[in-house]
Amino acid sequence: MSPRSCRSYPEAMGKSEDADKIGPFALWCLVAGGMVGGGIYTALGVVVALAGQWAWLSFLIAGLVALPSAVSYCRLTNHFGRSGGAFEFLEELERKGMAGSLSWLLLIGYVLTIALYAFAFGHYVAFAFHGGAVTTRVIAVVVMVLLIGLNLLGVGKMKMLEIGTVVGNLVILVGLAAYGIVHFDSHALTSGIEPRPLWASLIGAASIFVSYEGFQLVSYEYEQLKSPRQYLTPVVVSGVVFVVLLYMAVAIGATSLAGALTVIQQKQVALSLAAYEALGLPGLATLTLAAAMATAAAINSTLFSSANLAARIAKDRELPALFADRNDKGVPEAGVLVLGVMATVLAATGSLSVLVETASLAFLVTFSVVNAIPCRELEGQGGLPLLGLVVGGVIGIFLLLRLFISAGPALLGFLVLTSLIFVGRPYILERVKLED
Repeated sequence: MSPRSCRSYPEAMGKSEDADKIGPFALWCLVAGGMVGGGIYTALGVVVALAGQWAWLSFLIAGLVALPSAVSYCRLTNHFGRSGGAFEFLEELERKGMAGSLSWLLLIGYVLTIALYAFAFGHYVAFAFHGGAVTTRVIAVVVMVLLIGLNLLGVGKMKMLEIGTVVGNLVILVGLAAYGIVHFDSHALTSGIEPRPLWASLIGAASIFVSYEGFQLVSYEYEQLKSPRQYLTPVVVSGVVFVVLLYMAVAIGATSLAGALTVIQQKQVALSLAAYEALGLPGLATLTLAAAMATAAAINSTLFSSANLAARIAKDRELPALFADRNDKGVPEAGVLVLGVMATVLAATGSLSVLVETASLAFLVTFSVVNAIPCRELEGQGGLPLLGLVVGGVIGIFLLLRLFISAGPALLGFLVLTSLIFVGRPYILERVKLED
């Protein structure tokens, strides 16, 4: 079955071509929300532990990979005129095997990301109510079960609610960052820790790239966008630039309020502590609400999009056929259940740093491939993608070294799984049902 013969997501879900389109403002909110939804809530403590006072620079360096990647996604999506992201790009270039293998790796990245968001949801809510480790894991599992259920019922993607959540979340984060910068204390950036060398910012950047992955979700909804050839690139790029600046500001402001040692020791809830330092209990309550809504929305959006991506991949026989089956609500049940359950298990058993860093590695690989395509296929488009490739390659090396030293078993598991995907995937597909 050729890629062009497959129905788009909206058509597959029973939506008419006259369904409401996503306009520029809604698109911008989805881009920003897809990144900020769980990113800064989970990444700040991890990056401060690695980069210390250079945490803000780590976010900027990671942004130098995210921005070219976003431009590449937009240009390629408009060039091919279809949903599907990296999978679609490679399929159109007749790299079917590479497309299938990379899509499996990308789905693993999404599972890790969803688990990370659930992990963050559990920690922020439990912290507000003085819950312990068990309470945190239970809350993470409960929110996953609820959101899996909502997706199966066909109410998983509610754009107006998601947009409202994004706007509220961004207002709170901007306010927290601004308050911290106004009350800036340079000594707090190294309070209780040894100052880090400048090059530590590269290690920090490598470890939190997952904080930037959310913009690509809009490439899976191309057919739902209003005038994508006109709006897609400028809207997505402006959203990414805003998020890079916001992350840098929050890294400076929140660390200045809470102190570096506190941010590191309580990295799972670092922003809650910063908000408490700023405004006491009202600040803690506001930040907890923002974190809960943002991470829940991020779980929901990522699960919805990744399950539909799995269905799209299965249509081209690169996943078992059951992933393409939809229930009477138009929902790809197998994708929601399989990806959701895997993420739930990881959220209940994983650790923050390992989830953040392993997911970052998966997306670095994917974005490197997406940046390589314009260099080869689109005339005159190589400069910015080449920047993304070079910076991504450098921080990828640092990330591999970091995982080798601090999380060897996790790195080994990821490399074995990646090898099995690229080498063993054809044998797996030979032995399963690929079409109805």
